[in-house]
Amino acid sequence: MRSHGNKPLLGCIADDFTGATDLANNLVRAGMRVVQTISVPAPTDDATTASTLVDADAIVVALKSRTAPVAEAVEQSLRAAQWLQHVGVEQLYFKVCSTFDSTDRGNIGPVAEALADALQAGIVPVCPAFPEANRTVYKGHLYVGDVLLSDSSMRQHPLTPMTDSNLVQVLQRQIDGKVGLVDHAVVRQGPDAVRERLAVLRAEDRRFAIVDAIAYDDLVTMGKAFAGLPLVVAGSGVAIGLPQNFGISPGEDAAHLPKVYGARAIVSGSCSSASNAQVVNFIKRGGEAYPVDPLRIAAGSDIVGEALHWAGTRISDTPVLFYATAQPDSVKAVQALLGVEQAGELVERTLSSIALGLVERGVRQLIVAGGETSGACVQALEVQQMRIGPQIDPGVPWCYALSPAAGTDGLMLTLKSGNFGTVDFFTKAFGMLA
Repeated sequence: MRSHGNKPLLGCIADDFTGATDLANNLVRAGMRVVQTISVPAPTDDATTASTLVDADAIVVALKSRTAPVAEAVEQSLRAAQWLQHVGVEQLYFKVCSTFDSTDRGNIGPVAEALADALQAGIVPVCPAFPEANRTVYKGHLYVGDVLLSDSSMRQHPLTPMTDSNLVQVLQRQIDGKVGLVDHAVVRQGPDAVRERLAVLRAEDRRFAIVDAIAYDDLVTMGKAFAGLPLVVAGSGVAIGLPQNFGISPGEDAAHLPKVYGARAIVSGSCSSASNAQVVNFIKRGGEAYPVDPLRIAAGSDIVGEALHWAGTRISDTPVLFYATAQPDSVKAVQALLGVEQAGELVERTLSSIALGLVERGVRQLIVAGGETSGACVQALEVQQMRIGPQIDPGVPWCYALSPAAGTDGLMLTLKSGNFGTVDFFTKAFGMLA
Protein backbone atom coordinates (compact mmCIF):
# COMPACT_ATOMS: atom_id res chain seq x y z
CA MET A 1 0.00 0.00 0.00
CA ARG A 2 0.98 3.63 -0.44
CA SER A 3 1.41 5.88 2.57
CA HIS A 4 -2.12 7.28 2.19
CA GLY A 5 -3.58 4.24 3.93
CA ASN A 6 -6.78 2.46 3.03
CA LYS A 7 -8.48 5.05 0.89
CA PRO A 8 -8.18 6.47 -2.63
CA LEU A 9 -6.86 9.99 -3.10
CA LEU A 10 -8.53 11.22 -6.27
CA GLY A 11 -12.15 10.68 -7.24
CA CYS A 12 -13.14 11.15 -10.87
CA ILE A 13 -16.50 11.41 -12.63
CA ALA A 14 -16.45 10.86 -16.39
CA ASP A 15 -19.37 11.71 -18.66
CA ASP A 16 -18.85 8.71 -20.92
CA PHE A 17 -17.13 5.34 -20.77
CA THR A 18 -14.28 5.91 -23.24
CA GLY A 19 -13.59 9.25 -21.60
CA ALA A 20 -13.29 7.43 -18.30
CA THR A 21 -10.62 5.05 -19.59
CA ASP A 22 -8.87 7.96 -21.33
CA LEU A 23 -8.59 9.73 -17.98
CA ALA A 24 -7.64 6.57 -16.11
CA ASN A 25 -4.94 5.89 -18.70
CA ASN A 26 -3.22 9.20 -18.00
CA LEU A 27 -3.43 8.70 -14.25
CA VAL A 28 -1.77 5.29 -14.62
CA ARG A 29 0.95 6.79 -16.81
CA ALA A 30 1.61 9.30 -14.03
CA GLY A 31 1.97 6.48 -11.50
CA MET A 32 -1.48 6.08 -9.94
CA ARG A 33 -3.11 2.66 -9.59
CA VAL A 34 -6.61 3.11 -10.94
CA VAL A 35 -9.90 1.27 -10.73
CA GLN A 36 -12.77 2.30 -12.99
CA THR A 37 -16.33 1.55 -11.93
CA ILE A 38 -19.16 1.27 -14.41
CA SER A 39 -21.82 3.72 -13.19
CA VAL A 40 -22.23 4.60 -9.52
CA PRO A 41 -21.94 1.64 -7.14
CA ALA A 42 -25.16 1.00 -5.22
CA PRO A 43 -25.27 2.77 -1.83
CA THR A 44 -26.00 -0.49 -0.04
CA ASP A 45 -22.72 -1.86 -1.40
CA ASP A 46 -20.60 1.04 -0.18
CA ALA A 47 -18.72 -0.80 2.54
CA THR A 48 -18.09 -3.88 0.41
CA THR A 49 -17.14 -1.95 -2.69
CA ALA A 50 -14.89 0.43 -0.81
CA SER A 51 -12.99 -2.48 0.71
CA THR A 52 -12.20 -3.81 -2.79
CA LEU A 53 -10.82 -0.43 -3.87
CA VAL A 54 -8.35 0.23 -1.08
CA ASP A 55 -5.43 -0.76 -3.29
CA ALA A 56 -6.23 2.01 -5.77
CA ASP A 57 -4.91 5.56 -5.67
CA ALA A 58 -7.73 6.85 -7.85
CA ILE A 59 -11.27 5.78 -8.67
CA VAL A 60 -12.93 6.76 -11.94
CA VAL A 61 -16.73 6.48 -12.03
CA ALA A 62 -17.81 6.05 -15.65
CA LEU A 63 -21.24 7.49 -16.46
CA LYS A 64 -23.21 7.51 -19.68
CA SER A 65 -24.32 11.11 -19.17
CA ARG A 66 -22.73 13.13 -21.96
CA THR A 67 -25.87 13.14 -24.12
CA ALA A 68 -28.41 12.33 -21.41
CA PRO A 69 -31.11 14.89 -20.51
CA VAL A 70 -29.54 17.65 -18.41
CA ALA A 71 -31.45 16.85 -15.21
CA GLU A 72 -30.49 13.18 -15.48
CA ALA A 73 -26.82 14.01 -16.09
CA VAL A 74 -26.77 16.29 -13.04
CA GLU A 75 -28.48 13.70 -10.83
CA GLN A 76 -26.08 10.91 -11.86
CA SER A 77 -23.03 13.12 -11.35
CA LEU A 78 -24.11 14.27 -7.90
CA ARG A 79 -24.69 10.64 -6.85
CA ALA A 80 -21.21 9.78 -8.08
CA ALA A 81 -19.73 12.69 -6.14
CA GLN A 82 -21.52 11.63 -2.95
CA TRP A 83 -20.26 8.05 -3.29
CA LEU A 84 -16.68 9.20 -3.94
CA GLN A 85 -16.79 11.46 -0.91
CA HIS A 86 -18.09 8.51 1.11
CA VAL A 87 -15.00 6.43 0.26
CA GLY A 88 -12.78 9.34 1.30
CA VAL A 89 -11.28 10.96 -1.80
CA GLU A 90 -9.46 14.25 -1.29
CA GLN A 91 -10.22 15.90 -4.64
CA LEU A 92 -12.89 15.53 -7.33
CA TYR A 93 -12.24 15.61 -11.08
CA PHE A 94 -15.12 15.99 -13.55
CA LYS A 95 -13.80 14.56 -16.81
CA VAL A 96 -15.28 16.00 -20.03
CA CYS A 97 -14.43 15.35 -23.66
CA SER A 98 -11.28 16.93 -25.12
CA THR A 99 -13.55 18.50 -27.75
CA PHE A 100 -15.89 19.83 -25.03
CA ASP A 101 -18.87 17.96 -26.50
CA SER A 102 -22.04 19.71 -25.35
CA THR A 103 -24.81 22.01 -26.50
CA ASP A 104 -25.96 25.41 -25.30
CA ARG A 105 -28.24 23.58 -22.83
CA GLY A 106 -25.40 21.46 -21.39
CA ASN A 107 -24.38 19.04 -20.15
CA ILE A 108 -20.93 20.25 -19.11
CA GLY A 109 -21.98 23.56 -17.55
CA PRO A 110 -24.99 22.37 -15.52
CA VAL A 111 -23.12 19.34 -14.16
CA ALA A 112 -20.02 21.39 -13.31
CA GLU A 113 -22.12 24.05 -11.58
CA ALA A 114 -24.04 21.44 -9.56
CA LEU A 115 -20.79 19.80 -8.44
CA ALA A 116 -19.29 23.18 -7.54
CA ASP A 117 -22.35 23.97 -5.42
CA ALA A 118 -22.20 20.59 -3.69
CA LEU A 119 -18.50 20.99 -2.88
CA GLN A 120 -18.77 24.71 -2.07
CA ALA A 121 -15.96 25.35 -4.52
CA GLY A 122 -14.92 28.99 -4.75
CA ILE A 123 -13.54 28.87 -8.28
CA VAL A 124 -13.23 25.91 -10.61
CA PRO A 125 -10.54 25.58 -13.32
CA VAL A 126 -11.71 24.16 -16.67
CA CYS A 127 -9.34 22.79 -19.31
CA PRO A 128 -10.12 20.12 -21.93
CA ALA A 129 -6.66 20.36 -23.53
CA PHE A 130 -4.62 17.24 -24.28
CA PRO A 131 -1.72 18.33 -26.54
CA GLU A 132 -0.51 14.75 -27.04
CA ALA A 133 -3.84 14.05 -28.75
CA ASN A 134 -3.71 17.37 -30.66
CA ARG A 135 -6.23 19.16 -28.44
CA THR A 136 -5.00 22.57 -27.29
CA VAL A 137 -6.54 25.71 -25.78
CA TYR A 138 -5.15 29.16 -26.58
CA LYS A 139 -6.76 32.46 -25.59
CA GLY A 140 -9.72 30.37 -24.49
CA HIS A 141 -10.22 28.89 -27.96
CA LEU A 142 -10.12 25.11 -28.46
CA TYR A 143 -8.09 23.74 -31.37
CA VAL A 144 -8.14 20.26 -32.91
CA GLY A 145 -4.76 19.93 -34.52
CA ASP A 146 -4.14 23.15 -36.42
CA VAL A 147 -7.76 24.17 -36.83
CA LEU A 148 -10.33 25.69 -34.54
CA LEU A 149 -12.83 23.24 -33.08
CA SER A 150 -15.60 24.92 -35.07
CA ASP A 151 -13.73 24.20 -38.31
CA SER A 152 -13.06 20.55 -37.46
CA SER A 153 -15.19 17.48 -38.10
CA MET A 154 -16.84 18.13 -34.72
CA ARG A 155 -18.89 20.80 -36.44
CA GLN A 156 -20.90 17.94 -37.98
CA HIS A 157 -21.18 15.74 -34.87
CA PRO A 158 -24.62 14.06 -35.00
CA LEU A 159 -25.40 14.62 -31.29
CA THR A 160 -23.23 17.50 -30.08
CA PRO A 161 -22.20 19.67 -33.04
CA MET A 162 -19.55 22.17 -31.92
CA THR A 163 -19.84 25.41 -33.91
CA ASP A 164 -18.13 27.74 -31.42
CA SER A 165 -14.47 27.38 -30.43
CA ASN A 166 -14.50 30.06 -27.72
CA LEU A 167 -14.87 27.99 -24.54
CA VAL A 168 -15.51 31.04 -22.37
CA GLN A 169 -18.57 31.78 -24.51
CA VAL A 170 -19.64 28.11 -24.76
CA LEU A 171 -19.52 27.58 -21.00
CA GLN A 172 -21.05 30.97 -20.19
CA ARG A 173 -24.16 30.09 -22.20
CA GLN A 174 -24.64 26.95 -20.09
CA ILE A 175 -24.36 28.29 -16.53
CA ASP A 176 -25.68 31.00 -14.22
CA GLY A 177 -22.26 32.00 -12.84
CA LYS A 178 -19.55 33.97 -14.61
CA VAL A 179 -16.63 32.52 -16.59
CA GLY A 180 -13.11 33.95 -16.76
CA LEU A 181 -9.85 33.07 -18.50
CA VAL A 182 -6.33 32.12 -17.40
CA ASP A 183 -4.46 32.68 -20.63
CA HIS A 184 -1.19 31.10 -21.73
CA ALA A 185 0.89 34.14 -20.82
CA VAL A 186 0.00 33.38 -17.19
CA VAL A 187 0.32 29.58 -17.44
CA ARG A 188 3.87 29.76 -18.77
CA GLN A 189 4.89 31.77 -15.67
CA GLY A 190 4.26 28.74 -13.49
CA PRO A 191 1.93 27.38 -10.80
CA ASP A 192 2.11 30.42 -8.52
CA ALA A 193 1.03 32.73 -11.32
CA VAL A 194 -1.88 30.43 -12.17
CA ARG A 195 -3.01 30.33 -8.54
CA GLU A 196 -2.78 34.12 -8.30
CA ARG A 197 -4.86 34.56 -11.45
CA LEU A 198 -7.49 32.16 -10.13
CA ALA A 199 -7.64 34.18 -6.90
CA VAL A 200 -8.14 37.40 -8.88
CA LEU A 201 -10.95 35.84 -10.91
CA ARG A 202 -12.60 34.59 -7.75
CA ALA A 203 -12.45 38.09 -6.29
CA GLU A 204 -14.15 39.30 -9.48
CA ASP A 205 -16.98 36.85 -8.74
CA ARG A 206 -16.00 34.44 -11.52
CA ARG A 207 -17.15 30.90 -10.77
CA PHE A 208 -15.23 29.07 -13.51
CA ALA A 209 -11.98 29.75 -15.35
CA ILE A 210 -10.98 28.37 -18.74
CA VAL A 211 -7.23 27.65 -18.57
CA ASP A 212 -4.99 27.65 -21.66
CA ALA A 213 -2.64 24.75 -22.44
CA ILE A 214 -0.65 24.17 -25.62
CA ALA A 215 2.09 21.79 -24.43
CA TYR A 216 2.79 18.97 -21.99
CA ASP A 217 4.60 21.30 -19.58
CA ASP A 218 1.44 23.38 -19.28
CA LEU A 219 -0.39 20.34 -17.94
CA VAL A 220 2.32 19.77 -15.32
CA THR A 221 2.11 23.43 -14.31
CA MET A 222 -1.65 23.18 -14.08
CA GLY A 223 -1.47 20.04 -11.96
CA LYS A 224 0.68 21.81 -9.37
CA ALA A 225 -1.52 24.91 -9.45
CA PHE A 226 -4.69 22.91 -8.81
CA ALA A 227 -3.38 21.15 -5.69
CA GLY A 228 -5.94 21.33 -2.91
CA LEU A 229 -8.81 22.62 -5.03
CA PRO A 230 -12.02 20.71 -4.30
CA LEU A 231 -13.01 20.39 -7.98
CA VAL A 232 -11.28 20.32 -11.36
CA VAL A 233 -13.18 20.18 -14.68
CA ALA A 234 -10.99 18.94 -17.51
CA GLY A 235 -10.29 16.53 -20.30
CA SER A 236 -7.83 13.76 -19.58
CA GLY A 237 -4.71 15.88 -20.07
CA VAL A 238 -4.72 17.65 -16.71
CA ALA A 239 -4.57 14.22 -15.04
CA ILE A 240 -0.92 14.02 -16.07
CA GLY A 241 -0.01 16.75 -13.59
CA LEU A 242 -2.17 15.86 -10.57
CA PRO A 243 -0.57 12.69 -9.08
CA GLN A 244 2.58 14.61 -8.12
CA ASN A 245 0.48 16.54 -5.60
CA PHE A 246 -0.09 13.29 -3.71
CA GLY A 247 3.57 12.28 -3.69
CA ILE A 248 3.14 9.81 -6.56
CA SER A 249 5.52 9.50 -9.51
CA PRO A 250 5.42 7.32 -12.65
CA GLY A 251 6.11 3.61 -12.17
CA GLU A 252 5.58 0.49 -14.29
CA ASP A 253 3.72 -1.40 -11.55
CA ALA A 254 0.72 0.91 -11.89
CA ALA A 255 -0.07 -0.53 -15.35
CA HIS A 256 0.35 -4.23 -14.54
CA LEU A 257 -2.58 -6.47 -15.59
CA PRO A 258 -3.19 -10.24 -15.45
CA LYS A 259 -2.69 -12.18 -18.68
CA VAL A 260 -5.85 -13.22 -20.52
CA TYR A 261 -5.83 -15.46 -23.60
CA GLY A 262 -8.63 -16.19 -26.03
CA ALA A 263 -10.32 -15.14 -29.25
CA ARG A 264 -10.22 -11.54 -30.47
CA ALA A 265 -12.87 -9.18 -31.82
CA ILE A 266 -13.65 -5.51 -32.51
CA VAL A 267 -17.01 -3.77 -32.23
CA SER A 268 -17.15 -0.26 -33.71
CA GLY A 269 -20.13 2.07 -33.51
CA SER A 270 -18.24 5.36 -33.74
CA CYS A 271 -18.74 7.43 -36.87
CA SER A 272 -15.79 9.76 -36.28
CA SER A 273 -13.23 10.33 -39.02
CA ALA A 274 -10.59 8.46 -36.99
CA SER A 275 -12.78 5.37 -36.53
CA ASN A 276 -13.77 5.41 -40.20
CA ALA A 277 -10.09 5.36 -41.16
CA GLN A 278 -9.35 2.56 -38.66
CA VAL A 279 -12.14 0.39 -40.05
CA VAL A 280 -10.91 0.95 -43.62
CA ASN A 281 -7.34 0.16 -42.58
CA PHE A 282 -8.36 -3.09 -40.87
CA ILE A 283 -10.28 -4.27 -43.93
CA LYS A 284 -7.48 -3.27 -46.33
CA ARG A 285 -5.07 -5.35 -44.26
CA GLY A 286 -7.25 -8.38 -44.97
CA GLY A 287 -9.29 -8.37 -41.79
CA GLU A 288 -12.75 -9.95 -41.99
CA ALA A 289 -15.57 -7.53 -41.17
CA TYR A 290 -19.35 -7.61 -40.78
CA PRO A 291 -21.27 -4.37 -41.52
CA VAL A 292 -24.24 -3.52 -39.29
CA ASP A 293 -26.95 -1.63 -41.21
CA PRO A 294 -29.28 0.52 -39.01
CA LEU A 295 -32.03 0.43 -41.65
CA ARG A 296 -32.08 -3.37 -41.62
CA ILE A 297 -32.26 -3.32 -37.82
CA ALA A 298 -35.22 -0.92 -37.99
CA ALA A 299 -36.90 -3.17 -40.57
CA GLY A 300 -36.87 -6.04 -38.08
CA SER A 301 -34.01 -8.16 -39.44
CA ASP A 302 -32.25 -10.35 -36.89
CA ILE A 303 -28.88 -8.64 -37.31
CA VAL A 304 -27.54 -9.99 -34.02
CA GLY A 305 -28.33 -13.56 -34.99
CA GLU A 306 -26.91 -13.10 -38.48
CA ALA A 307 -23.73 -11.47 -37.16
CA LEU A 308 -23.06 -14.20 -34.61
CA HIS A 309 -23.80 -16.91 -37.19
CA TRP A 310 -21.31 -15.19 -39.51
CA ALA A 311 -18.77 -15.13 -36.67
CA GLY A 312 -19.12 -18.92 -36.30
CA THR A 313 -15.76 -20.54 -36.97
CA ARG A 314 -14.19 -17.13 -37.70
CA ILE A 315 -13.76 -16.47 -33.96
CA SER A 316 -10.12 -17.16 -33.21
CA ASP A 317 -6.89 -15.39 -32.30
CA THR A 318 -7.26 -13.58 -35.65
CA PRO A 319 -9.55 -10.62 -34.87
CA VAL A 320 -12.87 -10.05 -36.62
CA LEU A 321 -14.68 -6.71 -36.87
CA PHE A 322 -18.36 -5.77 -36.51
CA TYR A 323 -19.03 -2.17 -37.47
CA ALA A 324 -21.79 0.38 -37.89
CA THR A 325 -19.17 3.04 -38.56
CA ALA A 326 -20.17 5.26 -41.49
CA GLN A 327 -19.45 8.62 -43.10
CA PRO A 328 -21.33 11.74 -41.80
CA ASP A 329 -23.64 11.93 -44.85
CA SER A 330 -24.75 8.33 -44.38
CA VAL A 331 -25.34 8.90 -40.67
CA LYS A 332 -27.49 11.95 -41.36
CA ALA A 333 -29.54 10.03 -43.92
CA VAL A 334 -30.29 7.29 -41.39
CA GLN A 335 -31.12 9.85 -38.70
CA ALA A 336 -33.48 11.63 -41.07
CA LEU A 337 -35.42 8.38 -41.55
CA LEU A 338 -35.35 7.03 -38.00
CA GLY A 339 -34.70 10.05 -35.79
CA VAL A 340 -31.40 10.84 -34.05
CA GLU A 341 -32.15 9.10 -30.74
CA GLN A 342 -33.82 6.03 -32.23
CA ALA A 343 -31.02 5.47 -34.73
CA GLY A 344 -28.40 5.68 -31.98
CA GLU A 345 -30.29 3.39 -29.62
CA LEU A 346 -30.88 0.77 -32.31
CA VAL A 347 -27.21 0.61 -33.19
CA GLU A 348 -26.02 0.61 -29.57
CA ARG A 349 -28.44 -2.15 -28.58
CA THR A 350 -27.47 -4.29 -31.56
CA LEU A 351 -23.72 -3.87 -31.17
CA SER A 352 -23.86 -4.50 -27.43
CA SER A 353 -25.83 -7.72 -28.04
CA ILE A 354 -23.23 -8.79 -30.59
CA ALA A 355 -20.44 -8.05 -28.09
CA LEU A 356 -22.17 -10.13 -25.43
CA GLY A 357 -22.64 -13.02 -27.87
CA LEU A 358 -19.00 -12.89 -28.89
CA VAL A 359 -17.77 -13.09 -25.30
CA GLU A 360 -20.17 -15.96 -24.61
CA ARG A 361 -18.57 -17.73 -27.61
CA GLY A 362 -15.00 -17.35 -26.37
CA VAL A 363 -13.80 -13.84 -27.20
CA ARG A 364 -11.52 -12.72 -24.36
CA GLN A 365 -9.74 -9.78 -26.00
CA LEU A 366 -12.24 -7.15 -27.14
CA ILE A 367 -11.92 -3.64 -28.59
CA VAL A 368 -14.96 -1.36 -28.56
CA ALA A 369 -14.82 1.90 -30.53
CA GLY A 370 -17.12 4.82 -29.71
CA GLY A 371 -18.24 6.34 -26.43
CA GLU A 372 -21.94 5.49 -26.62
CA THR A 373 -21.19 2.02 -28.00
CA SER A 374 -18.69 1.38 -25.20
CA GLY A 375 -21.25 2.34 -22.59
CA ALA A 376 -23.83 -0.02 -24.06
CA CYS A 377 -21.34 -2.89 -24.37
CA VAL A 378 -19.96 -2.79 -20.82
CA GLN A 379 -23.51 -2.65 -19.50
CA ALA A 380 -24.53 -5.65 -21.62
CA LEU A 381 -21.45 -7.53 -20.38
CA GLU A 382 -22.34 -6.58 -16.78
CA VAL A 383 -18.86 -5.25 -16.13
CA GLN A 384 -18.77 -3.54 -12.73
CA GLN A 385 -15.11 -2.57 -12.45
CA MET A 386 -12.02 -2.42 -14.63
CA ARG A 387 -8.36 -2.30 -13.67
CA ILE A 388 -6.53 0.11 -15.99
CA GLY A 389 -3.39 -1.11 -17.74
CA PRO A 390 -0.85 -0.04 -20.37
CA GLN A 391 -1.49 2.62 -23.00
CA ILE A 392 -2.04 1.61 -26.62
CA ASP A 393 -2.31 5.15 -28.00
CA PRO A 394 -2.72 8.46 -26.14
CA GLY A 395 -5.94 8.23 -24.17
CA VAL A 396 -6.60 4.54 -24.85
CA PRO A 397 -5.38 1.74 -22.52
CA TRP A 398 -5.98 -1.96 -22.24
CA CYS A 399 -8.11 -2.84 -19.21
CA TYR A 400 -8.83 -6.00 -17.23
CA ALA A 401 -12.45 -6.72 -16.33
CA LEU A 402 -14.64 -9.48 -15.01
CA SER A 403 -17.87 -10.33 -16.83
CA PRO A 404 -20.38 -13.13 -16.12
CA ALA A 405 -20.25 -13.92 -19.85
CA ALA A 406 -16.53 -14.65 -19.59
CA GLY A 407 -16.84 -16.88 -16.52
CA THR A 408 -13.70 -16.95 -14.40
CA ASP A 409 -11.38 -16.15 -17.32
CA GLY A 410 -11.55 -12.39 -17.11
CA LEU A 411 -11.59 -10.13 -20.14
CA MET A 412 -9.06 -7.83 -21.78
CA LEU A 413 -11.06 -4.81 -22.88
CA THR A 414 -10.33 -1.57 -24.66
CA LEU A 415 -12.87 1.25 -24.84
CA LYS A 416 -11.70 3.65 -27.55
CA SER A 417 -13.03 7.15 -27.99
CA GLY A 418 -14.11 7.59 -31.60
CA ASN A 419 -11.61 10.37 -32.32
CA PHE A 420 -8.59 8.64 -30.76
CA GLY A 421 -5.97 6.25 -32.07
CA THR A 422 -3.73 5.93 -35.10
CA VAL A 423 -5.06 4.53 -38.35
CA ASP A 424 -3.62 1.07 -37.53
CA PHE A 425 -5.00 1.10 -33.98
CA PHE A 426 -6.83 -2.24 -34.16
CA THR A 427 -3.75 -4.12 -35.37
CA LYS A 428 -1.43 -2.34 -32.96
CA ALA A 429 -3.65 -2.98 -29.95
CA PHE A 430 -3.74 -6.76 -30.39
CA GLY A 431 -0.03 -6.76 -31.17
CA MET A 432 0.63 -5.59 -27.61
CA LEU A 433 -1.03 -8.76 -26.27
CA ALA A 434 0.87 -11.20 -28.48
